Amino acid sequence: MDWTDDGIVLSARKHGESAAVVHLMTRAHGRHAGLVRGGGGRRMRGVLQPGNQVRCVWRARLQEHLGHFTVELVRSRAAVLLDERLPLTALSAACALVDSMFPEREAHPGVHDDLLELFDALARPDTWSAAYVRWEIVLLRELGFGLDLGSCAATGVRHDLVWVSPKSGRAVSADAGRPYRDRLLPLPGFLIGDAPARAADVMAGLRLTGHFLATHGPGAGHGGLPPARDRLVAGLSRSATTSCGINGA
Repeated sequence: MDWTDDGIVLSARKHGESAAVVHLMTRAHGRHAGLVRGGGGRRMRGVLQPGNQVRCVWRARLQEHLGHFTVELVRSRAAVLLDERLPLTALSAACALVDSMFPEREAHPGVHDDLLELFDALARPDTWSAAYVRWEIVLLRELGFGLDLGSCAATGVRHDLVWVSPKSGRAVSADAGRPYRDRLLPLPGFLIGDAPARAADVMAGLRLTGHFLATHGPGAGHGGLPPARDRLVAGLSRSATTSCGINGA
């Protein structure tokens, strides 16, 4: 049996002397693994970089087998960001999250399309980090835990929303949350309006999404989030303390 689809490379690990086991986020067939012959060699190394768009053909004798991929490069996303260390780290973090959060062979066309939109946004120097945080919120929705940031969980008001409940994922207003502020997560204004995304706001956004990804994702309680995301947070934190260049902060 076989099928053809569009895919995004999530990861590749060498298998044997010359092959590689590759995970793709395909549009119609979800996160899918397959063996690429020659995938561990120099010629295919550039094709199988995380984030790259490929056209793939999967073949196997039986549906439950690992099967083999034939992949053709459509667009090299990683190469575009080679000189942009933090956006490239964000690309790696996004691929690692999708690779670790979604079950294999379960179709999520929206995840595929949202990843491509994120990759486009990563090339925009002034807004990429805010776009990444917004993408993680969309990812949570795809995982079945959408944050409700439109009104206060306690009073229903739609203004002055400054916190989020770490249990329900609902916004909380300044007045309602003041007695419990030490237990709530800060809600940066750029996630609910057109406020500027300063460096501190981006870090607050990553803490917010990271909390819910870690507690409600499929791997909750089993080792935390992927190291690639930790590297992104650490890199942004260092950048925030040494410059004012993130999103105009």
